[in-house]
Amino acid sequence: MILQDIIFWLLAVVSVVSAIGVVFLRDIFRAALLLVLLFLTIAGLFVLLSAEFLAVVQVLIYAGAISILIIFAIMLTHDVHRGNLPGRIQLLAFLFSGFFLTALVFVVTNTSWPLLADASIAQESLEAVYYNTTPWLGSLLLRDFVLPFELVSVLLLATVIGALVLVRESE
Repeated sequence: MILQDIIFWLLAVVSVVSAIGVVFLRDIFRAALLLVLLFLTIAGLFVLLSAEFLAVVQVLIYAGAISILIIFAIMLTHDVHRGNLPGRIQLLAFLFSGFFLTALVFVVTNTSWPLLADASIAQESLEAVYYNTTPWLGSLLLRDFVLPFELVSVLLLATVIGALVLVRESE
């Protein structure tokens, strides 16, 4: 158990440091590489939570496809050597982020978080979900949450088409 705690804290510290690096680095390419590291540490946290399917999806979709798309966009952008310049709305974004963090902390601290053992779900169904996460998540994605799942796929397709249009226009 102590090894899992050490691994958890190591992954947590690496993920927080890499997230801060993504936000504050001026070199966009290095920030994208830190984003890949962040995605991989989140996958490691999913493995510690015994959600192996989500960890594989995290690695395949985010650390693989989305990160490569971001890195290609950076490589195709002109004047990338100037870095991430501060904009006019930086103060507004900082204030909004602070407000959002305050609201999130307020909601988390004032919410009653019942344990799974106290829930009204039968113990057999809890064990079935715990040991068979892949079929359970698959049925949720393809039955209960099929509309958001398909909307995300259409959004990703529109993003790829938009990136191709931008590349064609700059040539």
